Amino acid sequence: MKEKVYPKAQAVLSACGLAVLGLLFTLWLIKDRHGAAEVAAALACLALFALVCLRFVPVWFRLWFGEPGIAERVDEKEKRIPASTLFAAGILWAVCNYLAVWGTLYYVNPEITTEEFLQFWKSADAFHYLCIARDWYLSEGELDRIVQLVFLPGYPIVVRLAATVIRNYVLSGLLVSTLCFAGALCVFYRVVLTEYGSGTAARAAAFLCLMPGAFFFFAPMSESLFLLLCAACLAALQKRRWLLAGLFGALASFTRSLGLMLFVPLFFELVGDLLREKKCSLGAVCGLLLVPTGFAGYLLVNYLVSGNPFQFMIYQREHWYQGLGLFFNTAAYQTRYALAAAAKGDSKTLMGLWLPNLAAVFGAPAILFFGAKRLRASETAWAIAYYVIAIGATWLLSAPRYMAVLLPLPTALGVVSERKNVRALLYLFFALANAYYLVMFALRRSVW
Repeated sequence: MKEKVYPKAQAVLSACGLAVLGLLFTLWLIKDRHGAAEVAAALACLALFALVCLRFVPVWFRLWFGEPGIAERVDEKEKRIPASTLFAAGILWAVCNYLAVWGTLYYVNPEITTEEFLQFWKSADAFHYLCIARDWYLSEGELDRIVQLVFLPGYPIVVRLAATVIRNYVLSGLLVSTLCFAGALCVFYRVVLTEYGSGTAARAAAFLCLMPGAFFFFAPMSESLFLLLCAACLAALQKRRWLLAGLFGALASFTRSLGLMLFVPLFFELVGDLLREKKCSLGAVCGLLLVPTGFAGYLLVNYLVSGNPFQFMIYQREHWYQGLGLFFNTAAYQTRYALAAAAKGDSKTLMGLWLPNLAAVFGAPAILFFGAKRLRASETAWAIAYYVIAIGATWLLSAPRYMAVLLPLPTALGVVSERKNVRALLYLFFALANAYYLVMFALRRSVW
Protein backbone atom coordinates (compact mmCIF):
# COMPACT_ATOMS: atom_id res chain seq x y z
CA MET A 1 0.00 0.00 0.00
CA LYS A 2 1.38 3.40 -0.98
CA GLU A 3 2.32 5.87 1.71
CA LYS A 4 -0.07 8.76 2.07
CA VAL A 5 1.24 12.04 0.66
CA TYR A 6 0.66 15.06 2.91
CA PRO A 7 -1.99 13.32 5.04
CA LYS A 8 -2.86 16.45 7.05
CA ALA A 9 -3.42 18.48 3.90
CA GLN A 10 -5.60 15.71 2.52
CA ALA A 11 -7.65 15.65 5.72
CA VAL A 12 -8.15 19.42 5.65
CA LEU A 13 -9.10 19.43 1.99
CA SER A 14 -11.55 16.55 2.49
CA ALA A 15 -13.10 18.26 5.50
CA CYS A 16 -13.52 21.52 3.57
CA GLY A 17 -15.11 19.69 0.66
CA LEU A 18 -17.55 17.88 2.94
CA ALA A 19 -18.38 21.17 4.64
CA VAL A 20 -19.20 22.80 1.28
CA LEU A 21 -21.40 19.88 0.27
CA GLY A 22 -23.12 19.98 3.65
CA LEU A 23 -23.74 23.70 3.35
CA LEU A 24 -25.21 23.33 -0.15
CA PHE A 25 -27.49 20.54 1.05
CA THR A 26 -28.64 22.60 4.05
CA LEU A 27 -29.42 25.62 1.87
CA TRP A 28 -31.30 23.36 -0.52
CA LEU A 29 -33.38 21.98 2.33
CA ILE A 30 -34.20 25.45 3.62
CA LYS A 31 -35.01 27.03 0.27
CA ASP A 32 -37.97 24.83 -0.73
CA ARG A 33 -40.22 22.19 0.74
CA HIS A 34 -39.30 18.64 -0.19
CA GLY A 35 -40.98 15.30 0.43
CA ALA A 36 -39.31 12.59 2.45
CA ALA A 37 -38.52 10.48 -0.63
CA GLU A 38 -36.94 13.47 -2.37
CA VAL A 39 -34.76 14.29 0.64
CA ALA A 40 -33.70 10.66 0.94
CA ALA A 41 -32.79 10.49 -2.77
CA ALA A 42 -30.86 13.77 -2.63
CA LEU A 43 -29.01 12.71 0.51
CA ALA A 44 -28.12 9.32 -0.97
CA CYS A 45 -26.82 10.95 -4.15
CA LEU A 46 -24.82 13.49 -2.16
CA ALA A 47 -23.34 10.81 0.12
CA LEU A 48 -22.32 8.66 -2.85
CA PHE A 49 -20.71 11.65 -4.54
CA ALA A 50 -18.87 12.58 -1.33
CA LEU A 51 -17.48 9.04 -1.04
CA VAL A 52 -16.14 9.28 -4.60
CA CYS A 53 -14.44 12.56 -3.76
CA LEU A 54 -12.92 11.17 -0.56
CA ARG A 55 -11.45 8.26 -2.51
CA PHE A 56 -10.21 10.64 -5.19
CA VAL A 57 -8.22 12.96 -2.90
CA PRO A 58 -5.33 10.56 -2.11
CA VAL A 59 -4.90 9.68 -5.79
CA TRP A 60 -4.97 13.39 -6.62
CA PHE A 61 -2.16 14.09 -4.14
CA ARG A 62 -0.09 11.25 -5.53
CA LEU A 63 -0.43 12.70 -9.03
CA TRP A 64 0.71 16.16 -7.95
CA PHE A 65 3.17 15.41 -5.15
CA GLY A 66 4.17 11.76 -5.38
CA GLU A 67 4.34 8.91 -7.86
CA PRO A 68 1.44 9.26 -10.33
CA GLY A 69 1.72 5.81 -11.80
CA ILE A 70 -1.27 3.95 -10.42
CA ALA A 71 -1.52 1.75 -13.49
CA GLU A 72 0.56 -0.95 -15.06
CA ARG A 73 2.35 0.54 -18.02
CA VAL A 74 1.95 -1.74 -21.00
CA ASP A 75 4.80 -3.91 -22.19
CA GLU A 76 5.47 -3.32 -25.87
CA LYS A 77 5.51 -7.11 -26.35
CA GLU A 78 2.15 -7.55 -24.65
CA LYS A 79 -0.59 -9.03 -26.78
CA ARG A 80 -2.99 -6.41 -28.06
CA ILE A 81 -6.03 -6.25 -30.32
CA PRO A 82 -5.16 -4.79 -33.74
CA ALA A 83 -6.81 -1.48 -34.61
CA SER A 84 -8.31 -3.01 -37.75
CA THR A 85 -10.03 -5.68 -35.65
CA LEU A 86 -11.39 -3.10 -33.23
CA PHE A 87 -12.62 -0.90 -36.05
CA ALA A 88 -14.39 -3.84 -37.67
CA ALA A 89 -15.87 -4.77 -34.28
CA GLY A 90 -17.20 -1.23 -33.93
CA ILE A 91 -18.87 -1.44 -37.33
CA LEU A 92 -20.28 -4.87 -36.53
CA TRP A 93 -21.65 -3.64 -33.20
CA ALA A 94 -23.34 -0.75 -35.02
CA VAL A 95 -24.98 -3.22 -37.41
CA CYS A 96 -26.16 -5.30 -34.44
CA ASN A 97 -27.74 -2.23 -32.89
CA TYR A 98 -29.45 -1.25 -36.13
CA LEU A 99 -30.80 -4.79 -36.49
CA ALA A 100 -32.01 -4.77 -32.88
CA VAL A 101 -33.90 -1.51 -33.45
CA TRP A 102 -35.28 -2.83 -36.75
CA GLY A 103 -36.38 -6.05 -35.06
CA THR A 104 -38.21 -4.14 -32.33
CA LEU A 105 -39.93 -1.89 -34.84
CA TYR A 106 -40.80 -4.91 -37.00
CA TYR A 107 -42.34 -6.66 -34.00
CA VAL A 108 -44.69 -3.69 -33.57
CA ASN A 109 -45.26 -3.13 -37.28
CA PRO A 110 -44.40 -6.09 -39.58
CA GLU A 111 -45.05 -3.89 -42.61
CA ILE A 112 -42.36 -1.34 -41.78
CA THR A 113 -40.43 -0.15 -44.83
CA THR A 114 -36.81 0.87 -45.20
CA GLU A 115 -37.87 4.49 -45.60
CA GLU A 116 -39.89 4.33 -42.37
CA PHE A 117 -36.88 2.82 -40.61
CA LEU A 118 -34.70 5.69 -41.75
CA GLN A 119 -37.33 8.22 -40.72
CA PHE A 120 -37.41 6.68 -37.27
CA TRP A 121 -33.83 7.83 -36.71
CA LYS A 122 -34.96 11.44 -37.03
CA SER A 123 -36.54 11.14 -33.58
CA ALA A 124 -35.39 12.94 -30.43
CA ASP A 125 -32.47 15.37 -30.89
CA ALA A 126 -31.45 13.77 -34.19
CA PHE A 127 -34.16 15.82 -35.91
CA HIS A 128 -32.53 19.05 -34.77
CA TYR A 129 -29.02 18.00 -35.75
CA LEU A 130 -30.16 16.94 -39.22
CA CYS A 131 -32.08 20.20 -39.72
CA ILE A 132 -28.97 22.20 -38.81
CA ALA A 133 -26.84 20.06 -41.14
CA ARG A 134 -29.27 20.78 -44.00
CA ASP A 135 -30.29 24.40 -43.39
CA TRP A 136 -27.81 25.70 -40.80
CA TYR A 137 -29.24 27.82 -37.96
CA LEU A 138 -32.30 29.98 -38.63
CA SER A 139 -32.82 33.46 -37.22
CA GLU A 140 -36.47 33.66 -38.25
CA GLY A 141 -39.34 31.32 -39.01
CA GLU A 142 -40.83 28.58 -36.86
CA LEU A 143 -39.91 28.75 -33.18
CA ASP A 144 -38.98 25.06 -33.09
CA ARG A 145 -36.39 25.74 -35.76
CA ILE A 146 -35.06 28.96 -34.28
CA VAL A 147 -34.36 27.37 -30.88
CA GLN A 148 -32.15 24.78 -32.56
CA LEU A 149 -29.39 27.25 -31.84
CA VAL A 150 -28.91 25.39 -28.54
CA PHE A 151 -27.37 22.46 -30.45
CA LEU A 152 -23.67 22.94 -31.11
CA PRO A 153 -22.40 22.93 -34.72
CA GLY A 154 -19.55 20.39 -34.69
CA TYR A 155 -21.60 17.33 -35.58
CA PRO A 156 -23.95 19.01 -38.12
CA ILE A 157 -20.95 20.35 -40.02
CA VAL A 158 -19.46 16.85 -40.38
CA VAL A 159 -22.84 15.45 -41.47
CA ARG A 160 -23.18 18.26 -44.01
CA LEU A 161 -19.79 17.33 -45.47
CA ALA A 162 -20.80 13.66 -45.68
CA ALA A 163 -24.10 14.61 -47.32
CA THR A 164 -22.28 16.28 -50.20
CA VAL A 165 -21.31 12.74 -51.24
CA ILE A 166 -24.20 10.58 -49.96
CA ARG A 167 -27.02 13.03 -50.78
CA ASN A 168 -29.16 11.83 -47.90
CA TYR A 169 -28.91 13.49 -44.50
CA VAL A 170 -30.23 10.59 -42.43
CA LEU A 171 -27.86 8.11 -44.07
CA SER A 172 -25.03 10.63 -43.74
CA GLY A 173 -25.75 10.99 -40.03
CA LEU A 174 -25.87 7.24 -39.49
CA LEU A 175 -22.61 6.75 -41.41
CA VAL A 176 -20.79 9.55 -39.58
CA SER A 177 -21.92 8.26 -36.21
CA THR A 178 -20.96 4.66 -37.01
CA LEU A 179 -17.50 5.55 -38.30
CA CYS A 180 -16.84 7.90 -35.40
CA PHE A 181 -17.77 5.20 -32.90
CA ALA A 182 -15.54 2.63 -34.59
CA GLY A 183 -12.68 5.13 -34.54
CA ALA A 184 -13.38 6.06 -30.92
CA LEU A 185 -13.29 2.38 -29.92
CA CYS A 186 -9.80 2.05 -31.42
CA VAL A 187 -8.44 5.21 -29.78
CA PHE A 188 -10.06 4.48 -26.40
CA TYR A 189 -8.66 0.95 -26.38
CA ARG A 190 -5.15 2.29 -27.03
CA VAL A 191 -5.46 4.89 -24.26
CA VAL A 192 -6.52 2.28 -21.70
CA LEU A 193 -3.97 -0.21 -23.04
CA THR A 194 -1.11 2.21 -22.49
CA GLU A 195 -2.19 3.11 -18.98
CA TYR A 196 -3.66 -0.12 -17.59
CA GLY A 197 -2.66 -3.06 -19.78
CA SER A 198 -4.32 -5.20 -22.43
CA GLY A 199 -6.78 -7.06 -20.19
CA THR A 200 -8.27 -3.90 -18.75
CA ALA A 201 -8.31 -2.29 -22.20
CA ALA A 202 -10.29 -5.15 -23.72
CA ARG A 203 -12.78 -5.12 -20.85
CA ALA A 204 -13.15 -1.33 -20.96
CA ALA A 205 -13.84 -1.45 -24.72
CA ALA A 206 -16.51 -4.09 -24.14
CA PHE A 207 -18.16 -2.03 -21.40
CA LEU A 208 -18.12 1.03 -23.66
CA CYS A 209 -20.20 -0.95 -26.15
CA LEU A 210 -22.57 -2.13 -23.42
CA MET A 211 -23.17 1.13 -21.59
CA PRO A 212 -26.94 1.77 -21.30
CA GLY A 213 -27.65 4.31 -24.02
CA ALA A 214 -24.69 3.21 -26.15
CA PHE A 215 -27.09 2.75 -29.06
CA PHE A 216 -27.14 6.55 -29.27
CA PHE A 217 -23.60 6.27 -30.66
CA PHE A 218 -25.18 5.03 -33.89
CA ALA A 219 -27.99 7.59 -34.09
CA PRO A 220 -27.66 10.86 -36.05
CA MET A 221 -26.57 12.68 -32.89
CA SER A 222 -23.30 14.12 -31.65
CA GLU A 223 -22.42 11.40 -29.11
CA SER A 224 -20.07 9.33 -31.26
CA LEU A 225 -18.15 12.32 -32.65
CA PHE A 226 -17.85 13.72 -29.13
CA LEU A 227 -16.65 10.33 -27.91
CA LEU A 228 -13.97 10.19 -30.62
CA LEU A 229 -12.73 13.69 -29.84
CA CYS A 230 -12.56 13.00 -26.09
CA ALA A 231 -10.62 9.78 -26.66
CA ALA A 232 -8.26 11.57 -29.07
CA CYS A 233 -7.71 14.33 -26.52
CA LEU A 234 -6.75 11.77 -23.87
CA ALA A 235 -4.47 9.93 -26.29
CA ALA A 236 -2.60 13.13 -27.16
CA LEU A 237 -2.41 14.14 -23.49
CA GLN A 238 -0.98 10.73 -22.62
CA LYS A 239 1.90 11.38 -25.03
CA ARG A 240 2.24 14.97 -23.75
CA ARG A 241 1.37 16.37 -27.18
CA TRP A 242 -0.26 19.34 -25.52
CA LEU A 243 -1.23 21.38 -28.56
CA LEU A 244 -2.86 18.39 -30.22
CA ALA A 245 -4.70 17.54 -26.99
CA GLY A 246 -5.91 21.14 -26.76
CA LEU A 247 -7.04 21.05 -30.40
CA PHE A 248 -9.10 17.91 -29.85
CA GLY A 249 -10.49 19.46 -26.67
CA ALA A 250 -11.47 22.56 -28.63
CA LEU A 251 -13.22 20.48 -31.27
CA ALA A 252 -15.03 18.58 -28.51
CA SER A 253 -16.24 21.84 -26.95
CA PHE A 254 -17.38 22.92 -30.43
CA THR A 255 -19.41 19.70 -30.60
CA ARG A 256 -20.92 19.56 -27.10
CA SER A 257 -20.75 22.14 -24.32
CA LEU A 258 -19.55 19.41 -21.94
CA GLY A 259 -16.40 19.30 -24.03
CA LEU A 260 -15.29 22.24 -21.89
CA MET A 261 -14.77 19.71 -19.09
CA LEU A 262 -11.71 18.39 -20.95
CA PHE A 263 -9.97 21.42 -19.50
CA VAL A 264 -9.93 19.49 -16.21
CA PRO A 265 -7.70 16.50 -17.14
CA LEU A 266 -5.33 18.78 -19.04
CA PHE A 267 -5.09 21.09 -16.04
CA PHE A 268 -4.46 18.23 -13.60
CA GLU A 269 -1.73 16.73 -15.75
CA LEU A 270 -0.11 20.11 -16.39
CA VAL A 271 0.03 20.97 -12.68
CA GLY A 272 1.28 17.46 -11.89
CA ASP A 273 4.14 17.82 -14.36
CA LEU A 274 4.93 21.27 -13.01
CA LEU A 275 5.05 20.18 -9.36
CA ARG A 276 6.89 16.89 -9.88
CA GLU A 277 9.27 17.79 -12.71
CA LYS A 278 9.54 21.54 -12.04
CA LYS A 279 8.87 22.42 -15.65
CA CYS A 280 6.00 23.72 -17.72
CA SER A 281 6.26 24.33 -21.44
CA LEU A 282 4.56 27.11 -23.34
CA GLY A 283 2.95 24.43 -25.49
CA ALA A 284 1.31 22.89 -22.43
CA VAL A 285 -0.22 26.20 -21.40
CA CYS A 286 -1.37 26.93 -24.94
CA GLY A 287 -2.89 23.46 -25.23
CA LEU A 288 -4.80 23.99 -22.01
CA LEU A 289 -6.11 27.36 -23.19
CA LEU A 290 -7.11 25.92 -26.56
CA VAL A 291 -9.91 23.82 -25.06
CA PRO A 292 -12.41 26.67 -24.47
CA THR A 293 -11.75 28.22 -27.89
CA GLY A 294 -14.05 25.65 -29.48
CA PHE A 295 -16.92 26.81 -27.31
CA ALA A 296 -15.94 30.40 -28.09
CA GLY A 297 -16.50 29.51 -31.74
CA TYR A 298 -20.00 28.36 -30.84
CA LEU A 299 -20.61 31.68 -29.08
CA LEU A 300 -19.54 33.40 -32.29
CA VAL A 301 -22.12 31.35 -34.20
CA ASN A 302 -24.74 32.52 -31.69
CA TYR A 303 -23.72 36.12 -32.29
CA LEU A 304 -23.76 35.82 -36.07
CA VAL A 305 -27.20 34.15 -36.07
CA SER A 306 -28.99 36.08 -33.32
CA GLY A 307 -26.84 39.07 -32.40
CA ASN A 308 -26.31 37.69 -28.88
CA PRO A 309 -23.41 35.31 -28.14
CA PHE A 310 -25.39 33.85 -25.22
CA GLN A 311 -28.73 33.50 -26.99
CA PHE A 312 -28.60 29.73 -26.53
CA MET A 313 -28.97 30.22 -22.77
CA ILE A 314 -32.22 32.13 -23.29
CA TYR A 315 -33.59 29.38 -25.52
CA GLN A 316 -32.47 26.71 -23.06
CA ARG A 317 -34.25 28.47 -20.20
CA GLU A 318 -37.44 29.56 -21.98
CA HIS A 319 -38.02 26.65 -24.36
CA TRP A 320 -36.48 23.65 -22.56
CA TYR A 321 -36.70 24.96 -18.96
CA GLN A 322 -33.03 24.12 -18.72
CA GLY A 323 -30.46 25.68 -16.45
CA LEU A 324 -27.61 24.73 -14.14
CA GLY A 325 -28.64 23.36 -10.77
CA LEU A 326 -27.43 21.04 -8.02
CA PHE A 327 -26.82 17.43 -9.01
CA PHE A 328 -28.46 16.07 -5.86
CA ASN A 329 -31.55 18.18 -6.58
CA THR A 330 -31.82 16.24 -9.84
CA ALA A 331 -31.96 13.01 -7.86
CA ALA A 332 -34.76 14.58 -5.77
CA TYR A 333 -37.00 15.81 -8.57
CA GLN A 334 -36.42 12.71 -10.69
CA THR A 335 -37.58 10.64 -7.71
CA ARG A 336 -40.63 12.88 -7.32
CA TYR A 337 -41.61 12.46 -10.97
CA ALA A 338 -40.96 8.71 -10.87
CA LEU A 339 -43.26 8.28 -7.86
CA ALA A 340 -45.90 10.49 -9.49
CA ALA A 341 -45.75 8.45 -12.71
CA ALA A 342 -46.06 5.22 -10.74
CA ALA A 343 -49.07 6.58 -8.81
CA LYS A 344 -50.81 7.54 -12.07
CA GLY A 345 -49.97 4.24 -13.74
CA ASP A 346 -47.90 6.05 -16.36
CA SER A 347 -45.58 3.17 -17.20
CA LYS A 348 -44.36 4.82 -20.40
CA THR A 349 -42.50 7.67 -18.70
CA LEU A 350 -41.71 5.66 -15.56
CA MET A 351 -40.00 2.79 -17.40
CA GLY A 352 -38.55 4.77 -20.28
CA LEU A 353 -37.57 8.05 -18.66
CA TRP A 354 -37.49 8.36 -14.89
CA LEU A 355 -36.13 4.95 -13.86
CA PRO A 356 -33.30 4.93 -16.47
CA ASN A 357 -32.46 8.50 -15.49
CA LEU A 358 -32.29 7.61 -11.81
CA ALA A 359 -30.17 4.55 -12.65
CA ALA A 360 -27.67 6.82 -14.41
CA VAL A 361 -27.74 9.46 -11.65
CA PHE A 362 -26.85 6.88 -9.00
CA GLY A 363 -25.00 4.39 -11.18
CA ALA A 364 -22.27 6.73 -12.43
CA PRO A 365 -20.93 7.71 -8.99
CA ALA A 366 -21.30 4.09 -7.83
CA ILE A 367 -18.98 2.99 -10.65
CA LEU A 368 -16.54 5.79 -9.87
CA PHE A 369 -16.58 4.85 -6.18
CA PHE A 370 -15.24 1.38 -6.96
CA GLY A 371 -12.77 2.63 -9.56
CA ALA A 372 -11.51 5.90 -8.06
CA LYS A 373 -8.57 4.39 -6.17
CA ARG A 374 -7.16 2.84 -9.33
CA LEU A 375 -8.07 5.38 -11.99
CA ARG A 376 -5.62 8.11 -12.89
CA ALA A 377 -6.49 11.22 -10.86
CA SER A 378 -6.98 13.40 -13.95
CA GLU A 379 -9.60 10.95 -15.27
CA THR A 380 -11.53 10.90 -12.01
CA ALA A 381 -11.34 14.69 -11.75
CA TRP A 382 -12.77 14.95 -15.25
CA ALA A 383 -15.56 12.50 -14.37
CA ILE A 384 -16.46 14.42 -11.21
CA ALA A 385 -16.61 17.77 -13.01
CA TYR A 386 -18.58 16.28 -15.91
CA TYR A 387 -21.06 14.62 -13.55
CA VAL A 388 -21.70 17.79 -11.56
CA ILE A 389 -22.50 19.79 -14.70
CA ALA A 390 -24.36 17.13 -16.70
CA ILE A 391 -26.49 15.79 -13.86
CA GLY A 392 -27.01 19.27 -12.42
CA ALA A 393 -29.35 20.18 -15.29
CA THR A 394 -32.65 21.53 -13.99
CA TRP A 395 -34.70 19.51 -16.49
CA LEU A 396 -32.70 16.38 -17.16
CA LEU A 397 -34.18 13.97 -19.71
CA SER A 398 -31.09 12.22 -21.10
CA ALA A 399 -28.93 11.10 -18.17
CA PRO A 400 -28.02 7.66 -19.62
CA ARG A 401 -27.02 9.28 -22.92
CA TYR A 402 -24.83 11.85 -21.17
CA MET A 403 -23.15 9.21 -19.01
CA ALA A 404 -22.54 6.83 -21.94
CA VAL A 405 -19.88 9.18 -23.36
CA LEU A 406 -18.02 9.63 -20.06
CA LEU A 407 -14.96 7.48 -20.76
CA PRO A 408 -13.76 7.08 -17.14
CA LEU A 409 -16.88 4.96 -16.48
CA PRO A 410 -16.05 2.06 -18.84
CA THR A 411 -12.40 2.43 -17.81
CA ALA A 412 -13.37 2.03 -14.15
CA LEU A 413 -15.49 -1.01 -15.02
CA GLY A 414 -12.56 -2.50 -16.90
CA VAL A 415 -10.30 -1.92 -13.90
CA VAL A 416 -12.60 -3.48 -11.29
CA SER A 417 -13.68 -6.52 -13.35
CA GLU A 418 -10.48 -8.53 -13.24
CA ARG A 419 -12.12 -11.49 -11.51
CA LYS A 420 -14.03 -13.75 -13.90
CA ASN A 421 -17.18 -14.04 -11.80
CA VAL A 422 -17.39 -10.27 -11.28
CA ARG A 423 -16.75 -9.68 -14.97
CA ALA A 424 -19.43 -12.15 -16.03
CA LEU A 425 -22.02 -10.56 -13.74
CA LEU A 426 -21.18 -7.05 -14.93
CA TYR A 427 -21.28 -8.06 -18.59
CA LEU A 428 -24.67 -9.69 -18.08
CA PHE A 429 -26.07 -6.75 -16.17
CA PHE A 430 -24.93 -4.12 -18.65
CA ALA A 431 -25.97 -6.20 -21.66
CA LEU A 432 -29.49 -6.57 -20.25
CA ALA A 433 -29.67 -2.88 -19.26
CA ASN A 434 -28.49 -1.83 -22.71
CA ALA A 435 -30.98 -4.13 -24.45
CA TYR A 436 -33.82 -2.91 -22.23
CA TYR A 437 -33.04 0.75 -22.89
CA LEU A 438 -32.69 0.13 -26.63
CA VAL A 439 -36.15 -1.46 -26.73
CA MET A 440 -37.58 1.49 -24.77
CA PHE A 441 -35.98 3.81 -27.32
CA ALA A 442 -37.33 1.86 -30.31
CA LEU A 443 -40.80 1.89 -28.80
CA ARG A 444 -40.47 5.67 -28.18
CA ARG A 445 -41.10 5.30 -24.45
CA SER A 446 -39.94 8.82 -23.59
CA VAL A 447 -36.26 7.99 -24.21
CA TRP A 448 -34.37 11.13 -25.20
